[in-house]
Amino acid sequence: MLNIVLVNPEIPFNTGNIGRSCVATGTRLHLVGKLGFKIASKEIRRSGLDYWPNLDYRRHETWDAFLQAEKPAEEQLFFLSTKGKTAYWDAAFPPDAFLVFGAESCGLPKDFYERYKNRLFTIPMTGPVRSLNLSASAAIVLFEALRQCSCTVKKQATENNR
Repeated sequence: MLNIVLVNPEIPFNTGNIGRSCVATGTRLHLVGKLGFKIASKEIRRSGLDYWPNLDYRRHETWDAFLQAEKPAEEQLFFLSTKGKTAYWDAAFPPDAFLVFGAESCGLPKDFYERYKNRLFTIPMTGPVRSLNLSASAAIVLFEALRQCSCTVKKQATENNR
C-alpha cells in the first residue's frame, strides 16, 4: 500500500484534498507532528467531503513516533521538496513507498535536508514559482507512484465493480 506522509501540515483544505485523493486510490495518509487545524474541524471535512470516514489515516505525534510505529526502510522513504535535486519521475517507487511532504509555509523540518539528502526529490518547474500547492504536489507524485507500481485506479475500480 502506498502512503502519503504530511509533516506539520498547516492548511486543513490541503489535508482534506489529499485525504480525498488517498480514499480514491487506496492510499494510507499519515499526519505527523504539529497540525495547524483540528482533525474534526469543518474545513477539513468540507474539503474531504463525505469521504473522510473512508480514509485510512494514522496520527503520529512526532517523526520519531512515526518511524517507530511504521518502521519504514530508508528505500521506502521519498521526501519531496523544492530543495531536491532529483526529479520525482526519476525515483523508483516501491508499492509500499512513503511519500513525505512538509508544511505549506516552510517545507520539511530543517534537519531532514541533511539527514535524508539522498532521498530528496523535487517536482521540476520552469516558471517563476517557488512551489506548487501541497495537495497538487501530493497528487502529482502519488499518481506517478501508482503508475510505476501498476496499482492503477482503473485496475482497482474494475475489481471493485465486479
